Amino acid sequence: MTYLRYAALGDSFTEGVGDVDPALPNGVRGWADRVATALHTAQSDTRYVNLAIRGRKLVPIVEEQVDAAIALGPDLVTIHAGGNDLLRPSVDITALAAVYDDAIGRLTATGATVVLFTPHDPGAAAGFRALRGRFAILAEAMREIADRHDAVLVDYWRLRDYDDVRLWSFDRLHMSAAGHQRMAMAVLDALGVDHDLQTLELAPLPELSTAEQARQALTWVTGFAGPWLGRRLRGVSSGDTLAPKYPDWSVPPQ
Repeated sequence: MTYLRYAALGDSFTEGVGDVDPALPNGVRGWADRVATALHTAQSDTRYVNLAIRGRKLVPIVEEQVDAAIALGPDLVTIHAGGNDLLRPSVDITALAAVYDDAIGRLTATGATVVLFTPHDPGAAAGFRALRGRFAILAEAMREIADRHDAVLVDYWRLRDYDDVRLWSFDRLHMSAAGHQRMAMAVLDALGVDHDLQTLELAPLPELSTAEQARQALTWVTGFAGPWLGRRLRGVSSGDTLAPKYPDWSVPPQ
């Protein structure tokens, strides 16, 4: 398949948080940019929109991005949402899946190829392990939705590479540059698109003493977990002041 109009929808996962690039809009690159660039390399007429905004929950993503994307007439859509819902104190996963199902149905009805994702398995991350059951239930719902609508599924849960901490950024919530590169490869492979992307070289895992591990954990709490919790308590999102990276058809970043 050749895709000429690729629309990326979602939250921080799709915006590219964790893959820092100050030269790009919102200061990040991300797997969707990398996919778009690979598609453009194969076909120079390819254009790209990325409507994703960090911090968005599922309903705002659907309300703000799905109809906007349909109006643009893409032939390829990727959508990832629900992660921010799962991190809230309580969540109705059945209701979440119903909203997702309706959105995927509307997107596939346009004739576009639609790619969706399961959540990842947080079992290897101590800070998020307690939420593993929620992630697993939504993962199975996403597999059912993909089957129902004949969508392309990237089963993030089963990509065991992500048990490696080096595929995650400092905040342990977003992928690193290496993680985004790996996801771009997974998406292109799921689509059956030839590409020349390779896994990024990883630095050796550091051998940390117990004291160093404790200091690292404290740095994470003060540098990420504390500010993140503070925003939740204030009803503030990290994406409140941001606009989509590429709201109109654009040449993918090179």
